[in-house]
Amino acid sequence: MADKTKKPLFSDFPPITTQQWMDKITADLKGADFEKKLVWRTNEGFSVQPFYRSEDLAEVNYLDSLPGEFPYVRGTKKDNNWLVRQDIKADDPEAANAKALDVLTKGVTSLGFTLCEEVKDMDAYVEKLLKNIITDAVEINFTTNHNSKKLLDAVHAYVRKTNRDLKQVQGSINHDPLGCLTTSGKASKGLDKLFETTKELIKGAEHLPQFRTIAVNGKHFGNAGSTIVQELAFSLSMGNEYLAQLTEKGVSVNDAALAIKFNLGVGGNYFMEMAKLRAARMLWATIVKSYSPAGLEPTKMLVHCETSEWNKTVYDAYVNMLRTQTEAMSASLGGAHSLTVQPFDTVFKESDIFSERISRNQQLLLKEESHFDKVVDPSAGSYYLENLTDSIAKEAWKLFVEVEEKGGYLAALKEGFIQAKVKESADKRKKEVATRRENLLGTNQYPNAAEKAGAKITKTSSCGTGCCNGEKLVEPIVKFRGAEEFETLRLATEKAAKTPKVFMLTYGNLNMRLARSQFAGNFFACAGYQIIDNNGFANVEDGVKAAKAAGADIVVLCSSDDEYVDAAPKAFEAINGEAIFVVAGAPACTDDLKAKGITNFIHVRSNVLETLQGFSKQLGL
Repeated sequence: MADKTKKPLFSDFPPITTQQWMDKITADLKGADFEKKLVWRTNEGFSVQPFYRSEDLAEVNYLDSLPGEFPYVRGTKKDNNWLVRQDIKADDPEAANAKALDVLTKGVTSLGFTLCEEVKDMDAYVEKLLKNIITDAVEINFTTNHNSKKLLDAVHAYVRKTNRDLKQVQGSINHDPLGCLTTSGKASKGLDKLFETTKELIKGAEHLPQFRTIAVNGKHFGNAGSTIVQELAFSLSMGNEYLAQLTEKGVSVNDAALAIKFNLGVGGNYFMEMAKLRAARMLWATIVKSYSPAGLEPTKMLVHCETSEWNKTVYDAYVNMLRTQTEAMSASLGGAHSLTVQPFDTVFKESDIFSERISRNQQLLLKEESHFDKVVDPSAGSYYLENLTDSIAKEAWKLFVEVEEKGGYLAALKEGFIQAKVKESADKRKKEVATRRENLLGTNQYPNAAEKAGAKITKTSSCGTGCCNGEKLVEPIVKFRGAEEFETLRLATEKAAKTPKVFMLTYGNLNMRLARSQFAGNFFACAGYQIIDNNGFANVEDGVKAAKAAGADIVVLCSSDDEYVDAAPKAFEAINGEAIFVVAGAPACTDDLKAKGITNFIHVRSNVLETLQGFSKQLGL
């Protein structure tokens, strides 16, 4: 007979206090410092603990809100069905239209048309571009170099002409004079008239209530090496600048807020990027509410996400698929309205049918096989993610307030404050990539030394936006990819008449010579040098003979610290300047070896990039 006694699940297990957990961890650390060993000090300005408990959420005050409820931490709607966007070059309207109609049959629900060239007859252009596209059933977005107002008017005229439901037409025009000023330092009409067209666009879209005419391109900050907190804070500040400027010009806060679309990048910091989107919605809702809008609808943040360019690489480019996949997961789980997954090859060539198909399917797999669109805010209640959300929100708000105290985004940009903050972060990240504290697989860690990439690089530039012309008014932020300097190094090796040979002189202690030869091979492969590994030599003299016979340009002694005392001077003397001699490691006898003329050591604390640049210079590359 079944026991009818009702007992709570796990009632046989006593509750464990935080102190008991800490006592156990302290014991297991055996005297090691808890803070140094287990606490993660992020670039974002706060620390992450190794574990969290329900008590850590005691002071988080938004936990009771539901999806679709202010302050929208859990999303601005009650579902998670984001739009799958594909961007299409649209200077040839008929070709772009054919491509758009094709991809709409392959899972795409949002189109992004990029127009670089100036169009004389905008009405005819739009008619060709949007032919047979059901504009009230698919989102249409435009990035243009020239005359956003003419384009908007032509779109409005076309959807009227084709009898579409104007209230259902969704889309945007990527009009972002502040973003242009930030990335180019220029404004075609000067700072005084920076927002002139912006007001006209809002007025022009009054019959298209779901069409956004102002863009806040926060993605620029991430692609310039900023932290997640900086990207969020400066994006919010840019959005607030638009609100302040437009309301001063007589635009209602409702109209201004409902015209703004945020285009945020999403990088490889998986949980942080999810938390960023959750924090972004909460902070933007707070900012807009302070303007006393009519109702709460204007406080909802509309966010389009785009996978980052910063961490994408030319070498081992298929790894970019893995990077964009985790980024797509962060964006979808974080509640993005729409998402562009950049094709894996977009940083070095014009994407083709294959790479575009893969990038579409990355999102479709998340929807159709992983069912990410069936659960709203799956991170809700996670002690870890809720704490990340709260920490990012607090740090971003502090930086946002600092910008506002300087007079707002435009004033802070003119002062150089924003550029300085981004540069500080970018310089730090460059150093972390150079020293391999931030890994780019296939570039600064575990590269394929045999890969040649020069021939596949065919992309020279992409079009900007037309408002980026004129006199230079401020210092721009500088967009770059983390892999660029390593790629420059390897491309120089590829162009050289002869590929340098690096010979591993493995000797002595089996474990140490294997470990150090693998480390050294990985180290020098980052420059594209040819690696010649060996099982081991009975003595140093045999190793040097083999290195000379192989025509080695660099000889790396791989052994144990104890054996370096005698072996390194012998090898150095036997090489006699016929090759660059390197010791793998940082042995205790380093100073003694330096006294004997040995100057090259590679180890885990080396600046890999600077060291390899030095060797390439010595080799005349």
